[in-house]
Amino acid sequence: MVEPDVVGGLVGGALIGLASVLMLLLLGRITGISGIITGFINWNTEGSHWRPAFIVGLIGGAVLYQIFSGPLPIEMQAEGPMLVLAGLLVGIGTRLGSGCTSGHGVCGIGRRSPRSLAATVTFMAVALITVFVTRHLLS
Repeated sequence: MVEPDVVGGLVGGALIGLASVLMLLLLGRITGISGIITGFINWNTEGSHWRPAFIVGLIGGAVLYQIFSGPLPIEMQAEGPMLVLAGLLVGIGTRLGSGCTSGHGVCGIGRRSPRSLAATVTFMAVALITVFVTRHLLS
């Protein structure tokens, strides 16, 4: 029997892939969340009408999941200042890397972009090192 978490992950992953393909086919845009949010904040007037709808859908999906499936299975492992610092570091990283994991990992690799492959390998390597250090060397 397949675990419910696995099914949810498969369905979620398929929906992310479908949304990315539709975004590229219908709007000619990459589904990179950092670029979408940046364009919304800067209100890039050329073709910005879809950005608020995308952000509402992104948040609305989590709300609908919670309504139909109960509380989101999220376990915070840090508080206040550490979360702010982590958010700032992620923001700096997305600017330095010219995109985020969704833009490079989901869309860029699907388009066979060498830059996105390099970025995604870097994301994953740093994530593995960070988990190893925090779980095995610092605790």
